[in-house]
Amino acid sequence: MKREHREPSFQLRDPARARALADLLRRHAPPDPVRIVHVCGTHEMAIAQHGLRSLLPKEVEVLEGPGCPVCVTPTVDLDRAVKLAEGGAVVCTFGDMTRVPGTRVTLAEARAQGADVRVVLSASDAVDVARKNPGRDVVFFAVGFETTTPGTAAVLLDAPPPNFYVLASHKLIPPALEALMSVPPIRIAAFLAPGHVSTVIGAQAYRSVAERHHVPVVVAGFEPLDILYAIALVLRQLREGRAEVENAYPRAVDEQGNLRAQALLSQAFEPCDAVWRGIGTIPGSGMRIRDELGRWDAVQAFPIEAEEGEEKPTGCLCSEVLLARAVPTDCSLFRSSCTPLSPVGPCMVGSEGACNVWYRYGGRPNL
Repeated sequence: MKREHREPSFQLRDPARARALADLLRRHAPPDPVRIVHVCGTHEMAIAQHGLRSLLPKEVEVLEGPGCPVCVTPTVDLDRAVKLAEGGAVVCTFGDMTRVPGTRVTLAEARAQGADVRVVLSASDAVDVARKNPGRDVVFFAVGFETTTPGTAAVLLDAPPPNFYVLASHKLIPPALEALMSVPPIRIAAFLAPGHVSTVIGAQAYRSVAERHHVPVVVAGFEPLDILYAIALVLRQLREGRAEVENAYPRAVDEQGNLRAQALLSQAFEPCDAVWRGIGTIPGSGMRIRDELGRWDAVQAFPIEAEEGEEKPTGCLCSEVLLARAVPTDCSLFRSSCTPLSPVGPCMVGSEGACNVWYRYGGRPNL
């Protein structure tokens, strides 16, 4: 019986293919140093864990910008959540948010002092808490980019119980890219766009950034070969003098994105100016609950005045890291007084924060 010949299966963590891509990157290295910025904690984990920076030409620098939603949640929102919990509400949020330093305390510290703060995995989990506790006010402290925002929108549009509220601190990625291009003195040559956000908003969402600032934007997946391939596309555009949006993650992302998720967002939220911790106010980068759903908006329901919190702890370089002007090892607190067990700044708290990632994986060449 004749044995059927089969081609070897394609592996996204194939060291041989990675070395071939690394050789390609070296052959097409730019004559002058270039800085490529991504805005995705998952990208940073893949880059650091698999030692991808060791495969790049010395002229190519890849840095993480404001790609961690926990890191950029402003203290004004965090302090509001703490006050709600201290005032008797049940505050539900994601695990990392409970450890982010506020002006006075973290949500975890407020819980240790008697406040009812609960970790949930989704907005719908918080709705379940509200239904099981009809005599309590339950507030979902909603953070995240376009990937998690549709879940919050779906809950708001599904007639949640009357004791349920949302403290919305959602953020939008394209306006953040616009803001990074206007921050002196850094010179960003190109962006790697986050794959999961792009599944929702589509590759077309970055076109205005590419055209207005004449920078390549390449949507990248999360496996080592995905990222190396996306960087190769960036270098090709720079070599050819192009500034376009390219999709290096077509198995998950298309041009238009998830139209149903986009419809949910537009029905439940409207864009607004928003404060990003360590960066400041970015126009049109937030998601405000629409007035017709204001019944469930915690900001409208509870008379808690916003206060300008402490955004930059003394000696902490989180703001510089978020702006892609520094790397974690530039900070004198990194690995000394600032660790995941005792974080000084938000970049060390969130699992997608650059400091947390570098503490766990920094520079490990294990591909």
